[in-house]
Amino acid sequence: MDTDSYNDSHRAFVQAFLSRSTLTLETARPILSAIFSVHEDREVLANDITVEDLNSYVTAANTALSPLDLEIRSGFHQVTRERYYCLVNTSSDALTQLATTYTADEINYVKRLLDAMFDTNNKGRKEAMCVSGIEAVQLAKSGRRETQAGTQAQGMGMRDAESVLARLVEEGWLEKSKKAFYSLSARGLMELKGWLVETYNDEEEDEDGRTRIRFCTACKEIVMVGQRCARRDCPCRLHDICTQNFFRMQRSQTCPVCKTAWDGKSFVGEKAITTSESYLVGKRRSGKQTQPDPEPEPESGEGEGEEDGIDGEEDGDEA
Repeated sequence: MDTDSYNDSHRAFVQAFLSRSTLTLETARPILSAIFSVHEDREVLANDITVEDLNSYVTAANTALSPLDLEIRSGFHQVTRERYYCLVNTSSDALTQLATTYTADEINYVKRLLDAMFDTNNKGRKEAMCVSGIEAVQLAKSGRRETQAGTQAQGMGMRDAESVLARLVEEGWLEKSKKAFYSLSARGLMELKGWLVETYNDEEEDEDGRTRIRFCTACKEIVMVGQRCARRDCPCRLHDICTQNFFRMQRSQTCPVCKTAWDGKSFVGEKAITTSESYLVGKRRSGKQTQPDPEPEPESGEGEGEEDGIDGEEDGDEA
């Protein structure tokens, strides 16, 4: 496909992207095959579309979108490693953008949701950066405020919270796991990356000696799902999908920062909760059977996590 000059085929691609906000190679293939078929006056099959075709159209689209303060950025899904292309507003953060379609109460609820992910559930042993479905709904109740007369001011109810959560998942801001935990999606992470670092990381470390947003030592992107060094005071974090190649290249199954043996049993993300003793005990008491979390792919040094020692609570954290 000749992409030397910007033409109607590029305009059609931009219009398709504006209507979707997020694409992958698989979802882009039928779009580009239709565009190519019309432009070249011959049938072009979706399977004939390559990542190079997509990247060339993304580059051309960004040239056209730049004056509008829009940019198509790409990043990997933290579990599947699939590349996502997201349309990002470069002049305002995602919460400002949400304010155009969400009410003030709903935006405040989203902020509480993010605080729960990246502050409340991101301390000590519980470096989870996600919230359970129950916790997410209960955050609506915590947002209701008392007036001087002692009555509650109008705010979001639990059903309202469920509706907002479903909408955020549908629009691609959040993901909901099989175990009903909510976390940022690939789109949400790309849109909010700068805001997250600015909001939850101080220039100096927090009073508990930690920064909230950590980056993968291998790929240098934010880690929301992965592994951490067995030493909790060590800043090293790795995505699950980065560990195998990283340790193969390093030729040593040790932390690259502090040289502690890398046990593959100290988790970041949902597994920091679901492999904890308190979570497993709670499931046994409720009579529900628990299954080990599936691994995205076999990783060098990856353990089952049953003896992780993460208790899911902040009380009793060791230094």
